[in-house]
Amino acid sequence: MRGGGVDQAFQVDLRGVVDLLSRHLYSSPRVYLRELLQNAVDAITARGAGGGTVRIETGGGLRVHDDGIGLTEEEVHRLLATIGRSSKRDELGFARHDFLGQFGIGLLSGFLVADEIEVVTRSAKAGAPAVRWTGFADGRYRVEPGERDEPGTTVTLKARPGSAELLSPEIVRELARSYGSLLPVELTVDGAPVTGGGPPWTVAHADPARRRRALDAYCRELYGFDPFDVIDLDVPEAGLTGVAFVLPQPVAPAARGAHRVYLKRMLLAESVEGLLPEWAFFVRCVVDAGELRPTASREALYEDELLEATRQALGERLRQWLVRLSETDPARLRAFLRLHQLGVKAMALQDDDMLRIVDRWLEFETSAGPMTLAEFRRRHADARYVTSVEEFRRLSAVAGAQGVGLVNGGYVHDTEIIERLPAVDPDAALPRLDPAELTTHLGVLDPAAELALRPFLAAARRAVERLGCEVVVRDFDPPSLPALYVTSRAAQHQAELEEAREMADGLWADVLGALNGAVQADRPQLVLNHRNPLARRVTSLTEEGLVELAVQGLYGQALLYGQHPLRPADTAALNRSFLGLLEWAMHTPDAEAGESK
Repeated sequence: MRGGGVDQAFQVDLRGVVDLLSRHLYSSPRVYLRELLQNAVDAITARGAGGGTVRIETGGGLRVHDDGIGLTEEEVHRLLATIGRSSKRDELGFARHDFLGQFGIGLLSGFLVADEIEVVTRSAKAGAPAVRWTGFADGRYRVEPGERDEPGTTVTLKARPGSAELLSPEIVRELARSYGSLLPVELTVDGAPVTGGGPPWTVAHADPARRRRALDAYCRELYGFDPFDVIDLDVPEAGLTGVAFVLPQPVAPAARGAHRVYLKRMLLAESVEGLLPEWAFFVRCVVDAGELRPTASREALYEDELLEATRQALGERLRQWLVRLSETDPARLRAFLRLHQLGVKAMALQDDDMLRIVDRWLEFETSAGPMTLAEFRRRHADARYVTSVEEFRRLSAVAGAQGVGLVNGGYVHDTEIIERLPAVDPDAALPRLDPAELTTHLGVLDPAAELALRPFLAAARRAVERLGCEVVVRDFDPPSLPALYVTSRAAQHQAELEEAREMADGLWADVLGALNGAVQADRPQLVLNHRNPLARRVTSLTEEGLVELAVQGLYGQALLYGQHPLRPADTAALNRSFLGLLEWAMHTPDAEAGESK
């Protein structure tokens, strides 16, 4: 077509819009009552008379009555018949934070459970007549004179087939209590009151113990547990008040905390995520906020700068509670740390005060038993730490016996905490242990014994030469340990490079080979314990073949004891030594004499 076009209005398929709401916006059709309550409370707020009443009746369909500001006929056409129209709060010029919902989309939620919605309303403006608006799920609506003596609105729903249960008295009472029990209006269902004294955390008690008992009971009602402690929350810029209930049992840090959030005392959702920092998984919160924004479905919080600031402020409140606990009730702090140490450790990675609390109060696994880092440093001037649980288990007994205190840094956040401690206390530096250091703490033999062992050592070194290992004899505790496999971090790195080179293709094998050649590291050592009776008997052997089998057997045992990974060459040596020693035992003179009998 040539020339200017003609503007056309979009045609809206109301059934399609309702299907979109039910499948993609709202999580459940049960939210219909929340939307109706929001509209009623907003109408009461707009009238500005204070107080207000919302009555819900369930006989012969659902009716929601309010004594709010009501609508004129012109407003009915503008606000109820145009999908996506600006909210009533904007039309009437009120501040955004005064209202809960939005008339247009909110009223459409009634079509989730009904095929017909009737609204009878009368504006509070002087002389305004009552108006009846009837909307149908097929997209039609009708406006006609209505009957109502006082300003306000009545919304009536007639259940569609299959939705009658959602409008039943039992379900309506349950939904009204869930969504509206804290509303600042008088809310009743079939004459029975739903609203009471407001948020429990705002109820004043002359006796703090009585208030705590009331909040404990509230926590049991909501979550089914008695809280370890209750923390009051207050973020003025978000208009937020509430309480955090500290969980009385451990919880997995990966589980995101879900919190009960009210907006202007209307329930937003029971399981809102993202309200607190991720490390604060040890609390469950119930809060009411006046300034935080909901998402379009009004079942979650909109991620913006205010929510981020609120999240940080709530995290700071939890941090202050912990600091105060450390100053006023150390025994209770220790009990808390035993339950929720992972959350506190996560805080300590970013917060200096939390780091000091962890250093002073949180027990770590050490070679001297469970102990705080501060106490361990006082007791062990030559303290070290290792970065894995396996390495700690391998070396702690030997290190402890030689007077080298060892801290296990292999659990979540432990190594990062140990390495961050000098940031708050330069004297708290704790060096990392290089396993090769241990050999410098092991006792050496006297010169005569060392000289006598030279032939054995020569044969022993030949036995493990192709395994990339050296053999030394030392005198150390515990005497029950016959041999110890010790490798430095540089040697481990070199071994990993060699293993990667063997598995790589030609080009990468050459590159890794060049890197491997550039690394000069001490070879791993098999340290035989001269205090162990078996090791001493092995060092007294003179037959080279038997020395080879025995030393390779001790080598394999040391690898298994230390939980070192076994290479194919290690496994072959271990099998060879086992079978060789078994065959040697079966051919000893005593064994042959037994066979002859």
